[in-house]
Amino acid sequence: MGGLWFTEKQTDHYGITMKVKRTLHTEQTDFQMLEMVETEEWGNMLLLDGMVMTTVKDEFVYHEMVAHVPLFTHPNPEKVLVVGGGDGGVIREIMKHPSVKKAVLVDIDGKVIEYSKQYLPEIAGELDNERVEVKVGDGFMEIAESENEYDVIMVDSTEPVGPAVNLFTKGFYDGISKALKEDGIFVAQTDNPWFKADLIREVQNDVKEIFPITRLYIANVPTYPSGMWTFTLGSKQHDPLDVADSRFHEIDTKYYTKELHKAAFVLPKFVADLTK
Repeated sequence: MGGLWFTEKQTDHYGITMKVKRTLHTEQTDFQMLEMVETEEWGNMLLLDGMVMTTVKDEFVYHEMVAHVPLFTHPNPEKVLVVGGGDGGVIREIMKHPSVKKAVLVDIDGKVIEYSKQYLPEIAGELDNERVEVKVGDGFMEIAESENEYDVIMVDSTEPVGPAVNLFTKGFYDGISKALKEDGIFVAQTDNPWFKADLIREVQNDVKEIFPITRLYIANVPTYPSGMWTFTLGSKQHDPLDVADSRFHEIDTKYYTKELHKAAFVLPKFVADLTK
C-alpha cells in the first residue's frame, strides 16, 4: 500500500492519494485483486485492481444516483436487475422503493459480496432482504438469458477493464433491451468526461441506436477520477426529464432530491458535446 499512503494512478500522469490507517483484507480472487482498507479521510474503502470502488464516506452519491433516477422515472418498477454492485449499495437504495417486489443482484465475484458484508455493513446491509435475490455469476450471461423480464436494469460495474470489459459493448446494450419489458429503463455508470471522453461518446452512440430515449447525467463523487461522474440512461418509453412531481415519494437520501433528478441532466457544454 505504499507505506501509510495509497495512490490510485488514474492516468499515466495523474492520481489521487489518501492516508491509510490499516489494511483490513487483501486477496487475489479468481477475477481481480481485492483490498479492503481503512483510510483516515474516507473510512473503510473497497479497492479492486488498485481502483477505488466505494468508500463509507461518499458512497451514497453514486448509489443514490444509480438507483433513484431510473426508479422514479419508471411509473411502476416491480422487478429490478443489478449487474455488478456486489458491495450492495445500489440494492440498499432500491429497497427504499415499495413498488419493487424483487431485486436480483448478479456479481461475478462472490468475494466482493462476502467482504462487503464484513467490512462495509452500512452499504451491504440490505443484501439479505427477503425481496433480494443474490447470484454469484456473469451479469453478461444473465442478460443474455433473460427476455422481457425486468422493469429496470442497473449496471454497476467497474471501469471497462478485466471482468467488466463486456459490459461496455453494443451487444450488451442490445441484450439489455431484450431483457427489459416494453417500457423498461436501464442505467449504467459511464466513467468521467475528463479522462474517458471517448468512452462516453461511444456508449452514447451505441445506446442511441437501441433506445429511443438516451440521456446522460452527472454527479459529484470525490473519490472517483476527476470527481465528475457520468451515467447513461436508456429508456424505451419514459423520459427522465418528463417525470411528474406526483410520482416522487419521500425517501431518505443524502444526495438525490426531486429537484436534483432533472438538474443532473443539465450538463456543462464540454460534457453535453459528448452526446451529439
